[in-house]
Amino acid sequence: MYGLREMLSEEKNRLQKIEEKTRNQLKDAPKGSLRISKSNKHIQYYHCTEGHPHKNGIYLHRTEEKLVRQLAQKGYDEQVLRLVEKRLRQIRRIAEEYQDDEIEKLFLREHEARQKLICPAELTWNQQLEQWMLEKYEGKGFNDGNPIIYSERGERVRSKSEKILSDYFYRKNIPYKYEKPLLLKGYGIVYPDFTFLSKRTRKEIYWEHEGRMDDPEYARTAIKKIQTYEDNGIYVGDRLILTFETETTILNTKDIERNVRRYLI
Repeated sequence: MYGLREMLSEEKNRLQKIEEKTRNQLKDAPKGSLRISKSNKHIQYYHCTEGHPHKNGIYLHRTEEKLVRQLAQKGYDEQVLRLVEKRLRQIRRIAEEYQDDEIEKLFLREHEARQKLICPAELTWNQQLEQWMLEKYEGKGFNDGNPIIYSERGERVRSKSEKILSDYFYRKNIPYKYEKPLLLKGYGIVYPDFTFLSKRTRKEIYWEHEGRMDDPEYARTAIKKIQTYEDNGIYVGDRLILTFETETTILNTKDIERNVRRYLI
């Protein structure tokens, strides 16, 4: 499963934070444990400690509510800690052995002559990318009044900002598709400015550049489209990259580089 190592790393970080928090709480926890019983429809609490002559514990009066809560929290924290430690051991064991591309590496380790004789269990990344790039699609098209702007790759784009983006991807050898159609349920066909195939997840990532966000009508339409992306399970910061411009805030290379490093490399 592509992206599993990253998911395991994120889960490990989450569990480690819980582990640290729980250990700190247990340092200040009172000794013993809490026993709860019911008598005449009333809940009663008992403080049980190791070696105490009262095996069922000492009755806790209602005025000792703070101790009751501390003992209840301690019992819960001890269960959480045991579970977290168990899961962290499992994650570390899996992470030590697992590689996202281990099946691909088996094929690539074969001699070139042998590779030609083998049908791989799954396509290599280069094969998938080549196949994806060869897929035909029909873009949005241009109206007579649209400005005529061409990127360094030789394709027509709609704005100077799109040319900046396109040229950057071209120079950095980042494969992309310009205005490949995408169906969003509840909205219809959209044409993301740029579509990429993620090497990490093998899923498509979409880059939308919203260039007139100080125009209220344009901004309303852009926000509605972004919301529809998320309604279709394509979330900002996951498979949707956004850049914005206004008359006073323009697209710059640092914005592009930051997003490329985070999502595309």
